[in-house]
Amino acid sequence: MTDGTRPRTVPPTTAGREPPPSPGDDYLRRRSLRRGSAGPLLLTGLGVAYVVSGDYAGWNYGLAEGGFGGLAAATALMGLMYACLVFSLAELSSVLPTAGGGYGFARRALGTWGGFLTGTAILIEYVLAPAAIAVFIGGYVESLGLFGLTSGWPVYLACFIVFIGVHLWGVGEALRFSFVVTGIAVAALAVFAVAAFSAFDAGSLTDIAGEGDAVGANSWLPFGLLGIWAAFPFGMWFFLGIEGVPLAAEETRDPARTLPRAMAWAIGVLVVLAVVTLLAAAGAAGSDALKDADNPLVAALEADGGGPTTLSRIVNYAGLAGLVASFFSLIYAGSRQLFALSRAGYLPRFLSLTSRRKAPWLALVVPGALGFGLAAYTGDGARMLNIAVFGASVSYVLMALSHIVLRRREPGLHRPYRTPGGVLTSSVAFVLACTAVVATFLVDPGAAGIALLLYAVAACYFGLYSRHRLVAAAPEEEFAALAAAEAELDRD
Repeated sequence: MTDGTRPRTVPPTTAGREPPPSPGDDYLRRRSLRRGSAGPLLLTGLGVAYVVSGDYAGWNYGLAEGGFGGLAAATALMGLMYACLVFSLAELSSVLPTAGGGYGFARRALGTWGGFLTGTAILIEYVLAPAAIAVFIGGYVESLGLFGLTSGWPVYLACFIVFIGVHLWGVGEALRFSFVVTGIAVAALAVFAVAAFSAFDAGSLTDIAGEGDAVGANSWLPFGLLGIWAAFPFGMWFFLGIEGVPLAAEETRDPARTLPRAMAWAIGVLVVLAVVTLLAAAGAAGSDALKDADNPLVAALEADGGGPTTLSRIVNYAGLAGLVASFFSLIYAGSRQLFALSRAGYLPRFLSLTSRRKAPWLALVVPGALGFGLAAYTGDGARMLNIAVFGASVSYVLMALSHIVLRRREPGLHRPYRTPGGVLTSSVAFVLACTAVVATFLVDPGAAGIALLLYAVAACYFGLYSRHRLVAAAPEEEFAALAAAEAELDRD
């Protein structure tokens, strides 16, 4: 074994699984996080931080796919999907408050394969998204002329080193840093909205010339009904990442109560920001002017042709703050998912070792190195983000399905928080997530194909190697084993 613990013979009754470490081993002690570091306010900030960069850029490319009406409809449907998913995950996180998040939920509901495939999809999202955002940060740094730097590997490397360093310092410090930066980005969005609405023109919303022969095409839907579906991935950018809040469970005070409350507050804030940003920006500059803009909010403020203003510069700097907030928080989420999968043996166990400050240092450094390599080698932020969206969509399907299965199979399971609407709510999330997976092929089939290839490689590793070496003492595995034992007793 790579982490210093000694392998032992597996009894015949547990063939294919490694027994839990004995009480004399320090396996779990060397893989423990700092408890009680986050309360509801910091977790709400974390939920918003995951997403806030999406309000500053990226969503506007959906205007080229569906026009204003198509993107607005896509945003509404994806907002509904995320709201239903968040309330479903709130219930699941109150039942199993561990760092495994979606992997842990699916592990109990869908078995080891379901847990691994869910965790892998989440990991694809949280490794690729920071790499993409690092490229976007480089673009902002160059456009703002900061220190004369240009976008390239030195900027990407600095991002990973500095922000991973803060995470290594400690989770409490990391979450407080994220909260402050997120607050700056949200405040700037409010200032932007006030200024943009002062120049609002409803006629500007529908100024994109579309395809008159498309089914259902009109001024609101210039590319027809299919344009709504094609805009799904861009509507997701207003919410992408909020599902990572449960990954902070083991570092949260009273997680069964705190996680559902923080997730509800965060999705409420994000819905308001999405509506305000979309309406204000498109109404001020026109949908056609924004559909290809790299920096849509600044473009909206400078739409009169007068050039940069004090306000547009402030929003430009705030956009950089938003990117930093999302980059920083996504690194946190990816490290916790990798930590949980490694601790349970799905991935190499040494990756879950924690430092004296209870930070999963290898789970931070290894994905960071991969992310930096991808950013420096490809420089293609849009392609990497599309791969991340595919991974996220697959994880939503599996997490919503987990809620449905557990409600049906284990109705008597203790649930400190119960999803409003029950199975109906998670079923809505499941159907919409399935359509989002298909939509990723409509927008970027190459990115979806790369994600499938990564998935296939990971599945081979699990099927041929790691599924025979799982650690039964890991919290998520113990939770699933308890369900199997209860089912055996019921049969007897």
